[in-house]
This record gives sequence, structure tokens and C-alpha cells, in this order.
Amino acid sequence: MLLIGLLMTGGLYAAFSPATAQDTKTDAELIEQGRELFLVGCSSCHGLNGEGIPTQRDGNVYGPSLIGVGAAAVDFQVGTGRMPMSQPGQQAKRKERAFDEQETAALSAFVASLGPGPAIPNETDYSVDGMTEAEREAAIVRGGQIFLTNCTACHNFNGQGGAMPHGGYAPSLKGVDSKHIYEAMLTGPQTMDVFSDGNISPDQKRDVIAYLRSIEEQPEYGGFTLGGLGPVSEGMYAWIIGIGGMVGFAVWIAAHTTRSKKDKVEA
Repeated sequence: MLLIGLLMTGGLYAAFSPATAQDTKTDAELIEQGRELFLVGCSSCHGLNGEGIPTQRDGNVYGPSLIGVGAAAVDFQVGTGRMPMSQPGQQAKRKERAFDEQETAALSAFVASLGPGPAIPNETDYSVDGMTEAEREAAIVRGGQIFLTNCTACHNFNGQGGAMPHGGYAPSLKGVDSKHIYEAMLTGPQTMDVFSDGNISPDQKRDVIAYLRSIEEQPEYGGFTLGGLGPVSEGMYAWIIGIGGMVGFAVWIAAHTTRSKKDKVEA
């Protein structure tokens, strides 16, 4: 019995111990790869160790410190192409990303190693797959209420975005990956507020995303929607096209009436 116990213990250790060592080595290699990418593509603004680089003016930085921002912030900024920035500016714009998924994961792992911060969410955190139709509809209703309360002031009721003070803008949420929307709520990029799990729970974040996805699936029954930008664009259209057309039509009627009277007098 003792011999059998020793053999079983040795066999289990041989089976599982190398796998654990390999996983640790893989994580270390991923962080090292991320560090190499960071030194080439990010350190000129954020410093060699992610400490940030201040400018000559007090309170300004070329790039903020990344210590403690977490992997989620890096996955959002790099995954949406906002970082690296093509040129310094007030707000980083979404563009074609410079790093592929594996490189983005490596950069995220390196920055996460600098200090604790929000982790990259799993698909189960923001997906409503597996819910019944009734549960999905309930999630959409809850998400709509949260979105209309907390997000429409900047992103518009239709998620189209809009202008912000001091030359900024809230980007459109149409076509944005669900994971990136979750990460944006979690990390608060640039001028956006941080909606931590204490403010909006993970389930509520998932509900907001379900609501945004439902908006994209809705048909536009009204036809010409003007981008769903709301009363400003609709009012402008009414004044320029609607009232302008009516004024033009009135001028045409008046001119036509004048010509008719002249023709009768000459006759």
C-alpha cells in the first residue's frame, strides 16, 4: 500500500507540476514581450517604466503614469487604436490599431505587472448569451434605464455621441465591440467618468451593453433619421428644409400671380 501511494503521488506530481511551471513561464514571457513592445511604442510618452513624463508646464504630461491603470485600460486604448496616438492632441481618436491581438495582450500583461488595476473582462461579463428571451428583454429594459440616466448627456439617447466642452466629443457607440464598451465604463478613458463596480455593478454594465446592442438591431421605421442626433438636427432640418421650402413656394406663388395679372392687363 505504501509503495502504491508513493507511485501515485509521484505520478500526479509529474503530471501537473510541469504544466504549472510552463504556465508561469508563459506569463513571464508574455510580460517580457509586452515590455519590449512598450519600450519601442509607448515609452517616449509614458516613460521607460510607465511612470509618465511631465512637460515643462506644471500639471501637464506628455503621457500619464500607467501604474495601476490595469490591463483593461490598455486593452481598450490599444485595441481601439487610440494608442499609440498619431500626434499629440486633446483627445485620442479611434483608428486602425497598430498592434494585433497577441501584442495587445502582451502590452496589457506588462502594464498590469506594474501595479494592480482592472482586469480585462471575460465574455461572460458582457454577453447575454444563454439567457431566455424574457431575461434578455428584462436586461435590455434595465440597461436602457441606466443608460438614459447616466450616459445620454454625452452619448445621445441613440448612442450616436456628440460635442463636448473645450473641443472634446463623446464618440459614437455604434459598432463598438462589447468588450471595449465594458472596459470604457470600467476605466473611464480620457474625459469619461469611471463607473466602477461600486457605482454600476458588472450585471448592470452587461445590461447597458445589451441595450446598446438592441438599438443597433432596431429598424428605423421613420425612414430618414438624420443620424439619430436628436432635436438639434431635427429642428435645423425643419427650419432650413421645411420652412425654407414653404417660403420658396410662397415666393413662387407670388411671382406666378404677378405674371398672370400682367398678361391679363396686356390682353
